[in-house]
Amino acid sequence: MSPLIKTYPDKDSLVYRAYIFAKDAYQNNIHTNGDLYFTRSLRVAETVHEWKLDESSIAVALLYNIVENTLYTRKDLLKRFGEEVAFLVDGLSKLKDTRYTEKQNEIENVRKFILSFARDLRVVIIKLADRLHNMRTLAFLPEEQRKRVAWETMEIYAPLAYRLGMQKLSGELEDLAFPYLYPEEFAWITKSLKDSYEDRKQYALKVKPVVTKLLLKHNIKPISLDARAKRYSSLYKKLLRYDMDVQKIYDLVALRVMVDSVEDCYAVLGIIHQIWVPLPGKIKDYISRPKSNGYRSLHTTVFCVDNRITEFQIRTKEMHEEAELGIAAHWAYQQERVSKERLKKWEGVKNKRERKWVEQLRNWQRSFGDHDMFITSLKIDFFKDRIFVITPDNDIIDLPSGATPVDFAYRIHSEIGNQCVGAKVNGKIVPLNHILQSGDTVEIVIQRGKKPSESWLRFVQTSGAKERIKNSLGIKAPSKTPIKPHLELLITDEDRVGYLKDITSMFGELKTNILYLKSETDKQSACSIVTIHTDIPSKQKLQKLLVRLKKIPGTKEVRYKTIR
Repeated sequence: MSPLIKTYPDKDSLVYRAYIFAKDAYQNNIHTNGDLYFTRSLRVAETVHEWKLDESSIAVALLYNIVENTLYTRKDLLKRFGEEVAFLVDGLSKLKDTRYTEKQNEIENVRKFILSFARDLRVVIIKLADRLHNMRTLAFLPEEQRKRVAWETMEIYAPLAYRLGMQKLSGELEDLAFPYLYPEEFAWITKSLKDSYEDRKQYALKVKPVVTKLLLKHNIKPISLDARAKRYSSLYKKLLRYDMDVQKIYDLVALRVMVDSVEDCYAVLGIIHQIWVPLPGKIKDYISRPKSNGYRSLHTTVFCVDNRITEFQIRTKEMHEEAELGIAAHWAYQQERVSKERLKKWEGVKNKRERKWVEQLRNWQRSFGDHDMFITSLKIDFFKDRIFVITPDNDIIDLPSGATPVDFAYRIHSEIGNQCVGAKVNGKIVPLNHILQSGDTVEIVIQRGKKPSESWLRFVQTSGAKERIKNSLGIKAPSKTPIKPHLELLITDEDRVGYLKDITSMFGELKTNILYLKSETDKQSACSIVTIHTDIPSKQKLQKLLVRLKKIPGTKEVRYKTIR
């Protein structure tokens, strides 16, 4: 029997009923990774349970593939399990149809779409649990599919997990994707760091009893003191910044100290600094100034035992749980607030320490209502001024709230807008002034040679649509052609003969077009500044480009910025 059912043995409980129903509904249906659908759903549900989400979330993790892969419908789930479960299942089902693209300017739209359309963060959390299981079984998929799923994970889901405070999950997703996206780099890093990692791990074990004894001497009993190895994916990113020199990486293995209170955190920091000299600029106070995703901890790097550079991370148990689970930890925390009166009091205290995590989500979660003490805190209204609609090809289009099919048509192409004569939203014909909603699938009907109507100016919302309508009708001269977005590289070099040839050859090897190149020599500094414009590359290609540029003899510094 599943450990999940041992936790929910009551046959009338929501989780137990979902478990039995799912087991019967899926029968022997097999997923593309070779798992039985029921086995896969059960593993996702167990992960959601480990993250301490509520019964509805666990039930949804068991059920959400049923509508797509069995004869059961949303109405069946609504009848058996209620509106909340049906709503969450519906949200997850629609997210499965999202198309991901490698166009850099559309990736953020996909992340926003996932959050805005979900409307309830539990949908996103369950989706992340599902993606984690996908990545753990990725080796069983065809090679082409493995790379696509790994790319989606690295670009979409790992950043989402990070922004929701789920740092452990974000790191694990990146580590699982890393070997598939960067096989050569992964092979190099695992081979190069094997001896160094083992050496530092043994050193950490040597330091551990020394630190424990030191803290006990000052009447501080740590909850735990463990060695934490730096993840391969984050290590690779850091190596890129340090010319691939592992000797410059001080946190390959770090010691994590967990104590009872914030006061103890600062006390431990003081004790460590009394005994060992800290490195200048390496003390990070993320307790008084948390990271944007809510992460809290104290970090310091010192000349430790045997004068070896060692990093310490100091936090409370609560901070550790938040760093591991993020929004899921906050969800569990809210569930403990069983009294509406206590919840209302909690909502009214804006600067309470336990509330800071929510505040660190910046604008992603603005308000809490009192009509439902568990659900309301998970509503997202940051996107109330934006909508995300879908083309028939499943591309995602970002529009302002109140946008119409005409705005959508012009966003696709000016000729589509000009020749628009009708629109279908979710398969149904609608008037051209129809107000679109997030998640709508929009199809435009055109008539060749058609001109726009001046009456459209009364209801379109986007400035681009208004400008194109006026231009087509001769109301206003056409606007100037905008500058094409591009990447600008500024390279400082030693002004040696043959340097430009080496650069252009390298760009050719990477199959990257140079749109513009200029070299200016500074005689006083005996160096030159090379300015290069190129098409905006993918993140992976940009990383390779920067590494190759830094390796060209004579390169002193490489800077870059995106110009739009």
